Amino acid sequence: MATPSVELLKRVPLFADLEPRELQRLAPQFQERQVHAGETISSEGAGAAGFFVIDSGTARVSIRGEERTTIGPGDYFGEIALIDEGARSATIVADTDLRCFGMTFWEFRPLVEGDARIAWKLLQALAKKLREAEGRFAV
Repeated sequence: MATPSVELLKRVPLFADLEPRELQRLAPQFQERQVHAGETISSEGAGAAGFFVIDSGTARVSIRGEERTTIGPGDYFGEIALIDEGARSATIVADTDLRCFGMTFWEFRPLVEGDARIAWKLLQALAKKLREAEGRFAV
């Protein structure tokens, strides 16, 4: 079974400050997933338990039916689900065939609990997203 490369994981801000040996320890926790063009990867409001990193291909992100951005190699989504197991905050649809790697919260939680650097990077990534969201609604 394929695992993400250290180089791919290093591109994810959540993992950027980790050492190569730590990334090598993290990589086997991910499972490869192939998604066909047009397929919905996650649906806003649906239950969630996974975090995904895109290796190849592109996907569209929409919130409340409004297209927000396109994501591609090195981009990630689902980090909120790693913490609260709550509903998806966006819908993501593959524009092209997509290869990504996913991890569930029950695989990720022991890593976060055992490595403060991963926990800190996760907090920073979520804070950045919160600031970006607040900026979109600022008057």
